[in-house]
Amino acid sequence: MTKTLATVSLLSSLLGTTPATADPLNTTLTDGFDEDSFSAAGGLYYRDNEEQRAGTVEFQSAVTRSGRGALKLTVQPNCAAIRDGCSERAEIWEKTALRVPYDQAVWYGFAVKFADPIPQDDHRYLIAQWKREVGPDAKGDFSPFLAIRLKKGKLFFTVETNYVAGARTGPEDTAATCSDNQAAVWLRPDTNQMRALVATDSNWTPEDGSRFNSCSDKITVIDRGNPLPTPDSGWIDFAVMTKPGPGGDGHIEIFANGKWIKTIKGHIGHSDPGLGKNQYFKFGPYRAAGAGAWSMYYDDFRRSPNCEAVLGDGAACAMIK
Repeated sequence: MTKTLATVSLLSSLLGTTPATADPLNTTLTDGFDEDSFSAAGGLYYRDNEEQRAGTVEFQSAVTRSGRGALKLTVQPNCAAIRDGCSERAEIWEKTALRVPYDQAVWYGFAVKFADPIPQDDHRYLIAQWKREVGPDAKGDFSPFLAIRLKKGKLFFTVETNYVAGARTGPEDTAATCSDNQAAVWLRPDTNQMRALVATDSNWTPEDGSRFNSCSDKITVIDRGNPLPTPDSGWIDFAVMTKPGPGGDGHIEIFANGKWIKTIKGHIGHSDPGLGKNQYFKFGPYRAAGAGAWSMYYDDFRRSPNCEAVLGDGAACAMIK
């Protein structure tokens, strides 16, 4: 079932808010997208705004990972060529009342499948992102503290935090080679941010990471011996733990298809004045203005403070410190 703009607008008004939960952190959320609308147990909705009007939501059964259904999310061109900074999105959001505190650890799981054709250009593509709430008094443009991105048909994760001076910087447009206790970062002092490259798929090359030409010891990336799956490999089931810590006590765990990919610790996220008390997650295709349609499939969403409830592997959960 494809949701038209009018239907999406109605869903947004009905599902964007929900009665406050006494303990959102310990509220387990799940949605297998097996019906023709979002499950009340999943706490998800499609937000209606200008950028989101580039998108469509389809509750369909032709392509699924488990159960009867899965979401198909599609973006179409919706930006005038002259509009600088315009984006096109078809993102699914957590309900506002169910957002969890920024300083707490929570596990997210979801499965994703890239529809053909998979974009192969060097463009801004995201398929999932985690952010901090931005209040009306906050000044600046705050990138997601964790994002899953696509570049030239290759999958990668980035972590964002406030700019911290002291990074070792190499030649421009040359990927940095960093020691074990450092992360390759793209310094952005003009926005008080720096972005770390923390995980890549097996097709990634140094040239793909040329923007990350500095090394910072404020973020530590521990390699667990597995690359990310490639976008053309079929369904990818992610299990991700997020605990922002702009002061240096942040902690992220990344699993894909049951394999431990990376552990990230250190400065994660933003602490600027005016930012909110919660973190939130949204998933779906998001790009800078582009040509043609871009579609993704999503299935098996879950969120819990309990690792095993999301990852499903008690032995692996017991190893996480």
